[in-house]
Amino acid sequence: MQFIDLKAQQQRIKAKIDANIQTVLEHGKYIQGPEVKELEAKLAEYVGVDYAIGVSSGTDALLMPLLAYNVKPGDAIFTVPFTFIATAEVVQLLGATSVFVDIDPETYNMDASKLEEAILKVKSEGKLNPKGIIPVDLFGQPADYDEINTIAKKHGLFVLEDAAQGFGGVYKGKRACSLADVAGASFFPAKPLGTYGDGGMCFTNDKDIYDKLLSIRVHGQGTNKYDNIRVGINGRLDTLMAAILLAKFEIFEEEIQLRQKVANRYTEGLNDVVKTPYVKDDNLSAWAQYSILHPERERVLEGLKSDGIPAAIYYPKPLHLQDAFVDLGYAYGDFPISEEMASKIFSIPMHPYLSEADQDLVINSIRKHAK
Repeated sequence: MQFIDLKAQQQRIKAKIDANIQTVLEHGKYIQGPEVKELEAKLAEYVGVDYAIGVSSGTDALLMPLLAYNVKPGDAIFTVPFTFIATAEVVQLLGATSVFVDIDPETYNMDASKLEEAILKVKSEGKLNPKGIIPVDLFGQPADYDEINTIAKKHGLFVLEDAAQGFGGVYKGKRACSLADVAGASFFPAKPLGTYGDGGMCFTNDKDIYDKLLSIRVHGQGTNKYDNIRVGINGRLDTLMAAILLAKFEIFEEEIQLRQKVANRYTEGLNDVVKTPYVKDDNLSAWAQYSILHPERERVLEGLKSDGIPAAIYYPKPLHLQDAFVDLGYAYGDFPISEEMASKIFSIPMHPYLSEADQDLVINSIRKHAK
């Protein structure tokens, strides 16, 4: 059994992938080839925004918007400690300061009720300039953007949607990546829409931000690559990666629906022995991961291992306790919800091609070892 079965998907669309790759090999435009523009147009339309910019990774899809907003030392960026390091790493790389906000115990996303308190605290201390907010669409479910955007507007902050795991999710009828001033998605192979390498995309309706991102993507270029009007990065999406994504995107919406079936079956079979994921009524999760909680996690994981079932922990240590962020001055106990989730959470196999027989193996193993 595979935790994420990329081979099953590849076998289904191999002819299309091979044809797309061969087309790139024939035209030879490996950097910024036509497949990149085609993918940008299709994904912008899918998400429902005016502009999409293919970039080299999900991390750069977060870094580049911060550069576009001129985030710098002395700025405070509000985000969550329960996420992958890239979310806060990009803030620190620019010399700005990550200010963490604890998560909602049900959705594991930013607790909007605690956000304004954190902003006011920073303002009252007077040491940092509140600049932006990075909510995370954790495991595929978008955060509470109505509340977050309202708070952001009140305090004059931009919002960057970290949709690394969220692409394909829905919030109150709107798709992930259309929910904030700008969004960043990841096409890492294990993501719901993943390529065979690194890749990402930024989304926005803001023409000024779009123009800046285009410049930043190619070393801050102006009229040409030797006219540099700002400091940027090498942030381009490879044409081959775009060609692969075009083939995968043709079946993406069907795969999202298949993920719903797997998730619903898991929830039905497990909700009386573990804490299963909670998705709000108006939301649709892309199910980048199916993550559950159990107070004796290690015992359950050992049981799964003995039954030959793969599992993983996302995330075992919150960011505020990571050595990389020791200079921020946080300590154990500062974000109790994140800390509790980190001690109990684990993820089980989730992909569109997980058979009902394999689902039953997972469900029965957890039921056996969780009681």
